[in-house]
Amino acid sequence: LAALMTYKCAIVGVPFGGAKGAVCIDPSTSSEGFRERVTRRYTAELIRKNFIGPDIDVPAPDYGTGEREMGWIADTYKNMRMNSGDAYACVTGKPLSMHGIPGRRQATGLGVFYGIRACMENAQDMRALGLAPGVAGKRVIVQGLGNVGYHAAWYLQKEGGALITGIIEREGGIFNADGLDVEEVFRHRQAGRTLLHYPGAENVEGGMALLERECEILVPAALENQITAENAPRVQAKIIAEAANGPVDFEAESILRQRGVLMLPDILMNAGGVTVSYFEWLKNRAGVSFDRMISRHEELVKRELIAAIEGMTGLDMPVEKLPRLVHGPSEEELVVAALEQSMVRAYQRVWKCWKERDLPDLRTAAFLLGLELVAESYRHHGIFP
Repeated sequence: LAALMTYKCAIVGVPFGGAKGAVCIDPSTSSEGFRERVTRRYTAELIRKNFIGPDIDVPAPDYGTGEREMGWIADTYKNMRMNSGDAYACVTGKPLSMHGIPGRRQATGLGVFYGIRACMENAQDMRALGLAPGVAGKRVIVQGLGNVGYHAAWYLQKEGGALITGIIEREGGIFNADGLDVEEVFRHRQAGRTLLHYPGAENVEGGMALLERECEILVPAALENQITAENAPRVQAKIIAEAANGPVDFEAESILRQRGVLMLPDILMNAGGVTVSYFEWLKNRAGVSFDRMISRHEELVKRELIAAIEGMTGLDMPVEKLPRLVHGPSEEELVVAALEQSMVRAYQRVWKCWKERDLPDLRTAAFLLGLELVAESYRHHGIFP
């Protein structure tokens, strides 16, 4: 996972290395107090060993953690490194009240959406799969309704116009050929602590069988090794977008490639999280939000432009349209726009490598590109001492 993070950062142009760490507990069966004590002790040990800091290693949320845990890490670091002026840059994914950044919570899932959309806008690739370009109307099955899976499904449905026909969780899956409302399903699971028995949906016990249902796009957003040599021959999706880390094992990938399934690899698809973590780190190092320096200036420039247009045409801009036209960007709007640009550019670079170098698939292209970028960095830095 640390190596994957290294190549992922290289592909999206984030100047970080790669590291992973974990504590083996079950958050669902432990108290909040216990989780806080474990998180703070883990952070303290990282500090003592000089394994954490704005210029050393910067953790971010992953499986089983979120804003709350990142807040505990930041607070522990700040208390143990009291003279550090940029202590909050020691960790990302923090609450907004602790100098987090708007858009970080949905960043990975939104990045998955941007990656899928960039893929499906390529008419040549879609023609090879027998699909029309674009996300709209495509049937999607999502495995995992956690932070990544939920937001990927939400954006695919609400912004892309896709049809979410199946959702899988640990307790089972639900299916409706006419589509499921992602928000309503999420609320249903929160209220009853189960995905099953959603009104109008078919229950699929165990859930794994849903991976084999007919759809255009399959989004595994849960754990690794969910698609194996055993079930790969029965997967009917034409595109598999790896929102999780390593959900398709090596043998399964070979089978899927031979069957003509287009694989969108994890080191590209789920890079949205680390991209926005980088933005948060930059914000914390600078000590100022991105919108504070430009939002009002942009609003004034737009007002002057509209006044000039009105003066030249002799027409008045409709009052109801004015607020939207002169609106200066919020910090979240800036973050989302930069994330979109990062994901689209990264996909285009990987796709170009795939086609120009006649590689077997996008995963090979992504790894080759990532390795070459890391090697180039080593080459330019040289050896010292």
